[in-house]
Amino acid sequence: MARIIVNMQNYVQSEAIELALKSGGDFHVCPVESPKQVAEACKLFAANIVLMEVTGYTPWKFDERMKIRDEIREKDPRVKIILLVDEKAEKQAAEQVKQAKRDGLIDQFIYGSTSASYLVALLDTL
Repeated sequence: MARIIVNMQNYVQSEAIELALKSGGDFHVCPVESPKQVAEACKLFAANIVLMEVTGYTPWKFDERMKIRDEIREKDPRVKIILLVDEKAEKQAAEQVKQAKRDGLIDQFIYGSTSASYLVALLDTL
């Protein structure tokens, strides 16, 4: 069973992702409201995967997410880092996220327009 930390700007979206993962696969999901708590929750929860939303607003900006990524990887380099971004509303952030995947800084990225079933299937393969 994969243990996933979910941190989104929008709580409703976070809850929808949590429900989709729980109903569509073998996942134990821990939603974390504050980005400041993600790295610590990852350690306490012994997470395998961290799913974080990237937006144009602090504290969900790309650079801030990469700092969290660094903190997580320092403690456990095996944790998979997945970034979710709205490719239509956040074009610059989407390009940064895509480049981070190319550069091997993150394990995967997902666009906000992705269906819940695809998200579940994708995370099930990690």
